[in-house]
Amino acid sequence: MPKNVLGGSLTCCCTSPMTGFYRDGFCRTDNQDQGRHVVCAIMTESFLNFTRSRGNDLSTPRSIDGPPEYQFPGLKPGDRWCLCALRWQ
Repeated sequence: MPKNVLGGSLTCCCTSPMTGFYRDGFCRTDNQDQGRHVVCAIMTESFLNFTRSRGNDLSTPRSIDGPPEYQFPGLKPGDRWCLCALRWQ
């Protein structure tokens, strides 16, 4: 079972909307996750505006044909989301 930064059990970040690299609610990673989606953050309007200004629009919904895990509802203030640690390093 994945551990958190303190060595304890990793807890769920969010399931509505479903987050995480594996869309299982957990900010867990492995070698397939090049962005390292390991930071669970609570979205604010100012952060959503900031990340959009940096080319990562998290508030606009997207629907890609295919399985539900590829559909993105768009985030709003108060939502929790697994962010890419490498993007914000």
